[in-house]
Amino acid sequence: MKAESVRMPANEEPTRARRRDREKTKGEILQIAFEEFAENGLSGANADAIAARAGITKRLIFYYFNSKEELFTAVLEMAYGKMRLAEEDLHLETLEPEAAIRRLAEFTFDFHQANPEFVRLVAIENIHRGRHINSSEKLKQMTRPVIGQIERMLTKGKSLGAIRPEVDAYELHATLNALSIFSVANRHTFEAQFRWDMSSPEAKARRRVEIAEVLWRYVRDSQRASIADEE
Repeated sequence: MKAESVRMPANEEPTRARRRDREKTKGEILQIAFEEFAENGLSGANADAIAARAGITKRLIFYYFNSKEELFTAVLEMAYGKMRLAEEDLHLETLEPEAAIRRLAEFTFDFHQANPEFVRLVAIENIHRGRHINSSEKLKQMTRPVIGQIERMLTKGKSLGAIRPEVDAYELHATLNALSIFSVANRHTFEAQFRWDMSSPEAKARRRVEIAEVLWRYVRDSQRASIADEE
């Protein structure tokens, strides 16, 4: 007996194809807009330039995103989403405290080095006082998984006597990002003042090690560690 082939309703496949095309077009718009906003800021980015690069009309951009402000918010959601997705693979709580801290530091440094446009985009959003993030529940929700990971990592480290009891997840996250972003956000002014090439592979490698070491020394419960060594 022949197996019967399953036939899709005549209008279903065209509908799926249109949906795929829409998602592909929206993705292309977001990527090009990301580059435009990172280079020129919210005010300087030009919808006509985005449309020309995407090979579409400006009207189609606003059909999908309504306004340049909403497009900028969608770009922020995409950019932060990329970082948060990468953070899911860290599994910090499965590592020993020192290894977890160093892994978090190295990951954060590497991400910012590999994504300077993301750093510029964050700086631009700060110029606008974070209003687009404040308007997006999606963006506010994105911070919870990474803070949860850090909190679980700290809880484990504190229970083992390896990390100081007063270390806070939000403070640690802020300190690490400040250290990691500096050589991307302030590279040009720092290099101009001190004639120090921060973009060379050697300089990046040194900075990466330095940040991991600083972060570990900052969180380490040296007093309890000294007592344990004496025993």
